[in-house]
Amino acid sequence: MMHHFDCEAWKQFNRVYTQFLMELQNICLSLCTNRFNPFGPFGAPYSCWPVILIVFNWPLEMCIKLEFIFLFVVISGPYSPCRNIDIYLQPLINELNQV
Repeated sequence: MMHHFDCEAWKQFNRVYTQFLMELQNICLSLCTNRFNPFGPFGAPYSCWPVILIVFNWPLEMCIKLEFIFLFVVISGPYSPCRNIDIYLQPLINELNQV
């Protein structure tokens, strides 16, 4: 298993933004979501969208452990939050922008 910082995309990011990781207050985050139907494929038209936040500044042993993977919000309802997902993520964005 390799750390996410070892992939080519992160290496390119580090080449372009050399000072970013030098400053201790900067963090690298992964925000991911995926839909699932809690009632199975034949259940009601209902879905849940868990939004998960992972911090990549930690060592690999910490990044992949369950206690360091944060469930930010669960978006539930009959429709996907495609165009309105920014409304659900606005509290996280506000909190991350605080100094």
